[in-house]
Amino acid sequence: MDQHQASASRQMGFTLIELMVTVAIIAILAAVAIPAYSDYIKTGRLPQATNNLSAMRAKLEQYFQDNRTYIGACAAGTIAALPAADDFTYTCPTLTATTYVVKAVGSGAVAGFAYTIDESNNKKTVALPTGWGTASDSAPITCWVRKKGGAC
Repeated sequence: MDQHQASASRQMGFTLIELMVTVAIIAILAAVAIPAYSDYIKTGRLPQATNNLSAMRAKLEQYFQDNRTYIGACAAGTIAALPAADDFTYTCPTLTATTYVVKAVGSGAVAGFAYTIDESNNKKTVALPTGWGTASDSAPITCWVRKKGGAC
C-alpha cells in the first residue's frame, strides 16, 4: 500500500513539459488575437471622423448660404465651428470664398489616419497607418478607407 500511495502522490502535479506547451499555446493565441483586437478598435473609432466631417460639410453649406462665402467659417462662435478634438483633430486647411477643405487627423489609437472632405463632397483618405493601404496628400484614395487593406 505504501508503494501505491507513493506513486499516487507523484501524479498530483504538472510536468515542466506540460506547462511549457500550455504557455506556448497561450502565446500563439495572443500573437493572433492582440493585432486583430487592435484593428477592431481602430475600425470602431473611424466613424467619429467621417461623421464629424459630414456634419461639417452641412454646417459649411449653411454658413455659405448665410454669408455667400466660406471665409470666416470654421471659427469658434460660427455655425460652422470645428468639432472638439476626440480621437481626431479637425482643421480647415483650405478656406476661400468658394472652396473649402476640412481635414481630420487621427491620434492615439487611430494615429496615421487622415481624411478630408471639400465643397464638392469629395471624400478622400490622405493618410493611412502601415498595413491599411497607401495614401498621401499628393496621391489620396478617393473615398474614406474604413477597413484594413484600403477598402472603403
